[in-house]
Amino acid sequence: MNIIFFDDSQRDHLLPLTFTRPTAKLRCGILTLEEKWLKRLGESYRYSYLTEDYLSTKFPLHEEGEDLFINPAVCPDADLIEAVLALEENESLMQGDILIATRTREALMEEAEQDTQVLDYEGSFNYISRPYHLFSNNASELEKDFELITAGRQSAPISDTNTLIGDRIFLEEGAKVEAAVLNSTSGPIYLGKDSEIMEGSAVRGALALCEHATLKLSTKIYGATTVGPHSKVGGEVNNSVIIGYSNKGHDGFLGNSVLGEWCNIGADSNNSNLKNNYEEVKIWDYVAGRFAPTGLQFCGLIMGDHSKCGINTMFNTGTVVGVSANIYGGGFPRNFIPSFSWGGSGGFMEYRFDKAMKTAELVMQRRSIELDSVERDILQVVFDKTATSRG
Repeated sequence: MNIIFFDDSQRDHLLPLTFTRPTAKLRCGILTLEEKWLKRLGESYRYSYLTEDYLSTKFPLHEEGEDLFINPAVCPDADLIEAVLALEENESLMQGDILIATRTREALMEEAEQDTQVLDYEGSFNYISRPYHLFSNNASELEKDFELITAGRQSAPISDTNTLIGDRIFLEEGAKVEAAVLNSTSGPIYLGKDSEIMEGSAVRGALALCEHATLKLSTKIYGATTVGPHSKVGGEVNNSVIIGYSNKGHDGFLGNSVLGEWCNIGADSNNSNLKNNYEEVKIWDYVAGRFAPTGLQFCGLIMGDHSKCGINTMFNTGTVVGVSANIYGGGFPRNFIPSFSWGGSGGFMEYRFDKAMKTAELVMQRRSIELDSVERDILQVVFDKTATSRG
């Protein structure tokens, strides 16, 4: 059977994170949303993506006759997998207005959904329909991913230079940790392949330190936090998700936040995650074109791919930064910074596309990854699509 991960109707509410990737490539817990499905479904399925046209070269669609369309924004467990695999041809599984999966020989269109027999799913699941759902659901998803990944397996040995509190600590091959305090009584601690926790760090779980990721000297982690592959983190981090290939390498606070790929947070930069009056946080909603309520008292920074900030940057509560923005200077910049913006609290100008690409090229070279024409074309579309917001 061919699996097709489709972007559902909430995709645009996940901007700026979905400017540069399908929903399936977002990370929550240890795994990306697609990995949660694939690890439970098994390795025998071919999979592809039904997403925006400008993303389809990098994330193509392969239809093979009998297709199982899956909504990756729905985070599965064993019961949901069982219900999806039980679908017969021309049947759809839904909960309310959320289409979870449909099995059809037709491409997924509104008409196709209407032609299928709808089955109601009564179980519970986490549904990622806003960027802040990644950190607000990170604790429960990290627990589920930890159980899935470590079941029946033995951890690599851990050095006796560490202070261990609790026994829910798992190291993959090549993971290193020395002279750290690891407390897994509040949540599991997972160290991916070739990851490292440097000396003096204090971790209160849950933590997912993914492949080749690093916690630098004396880092403080608490609340369910995910550090994606090839990322470096220092300072103080609480309940945040770094999707991958991004750095917050120095002192400063990051809390209740999500960073995309290829981001860099300058030394001693901080974000607020709580308003002085303790009221509900509102953040920018790209669909509504205005600030919208989150239902959260704690909400920090949402930052799209390739965005950077200089040293001592201060982000106000509920700040949204688009793709490839460059922020610097004193004071608080505004709470919504459009893609390809350059500036700070004194105002912004457009970040020229050619200069932005030069920076992206240099940054990616540091990880031995090429900024190819496919990636450049995606960023060109984002630049064009967001021009009016910079106006």
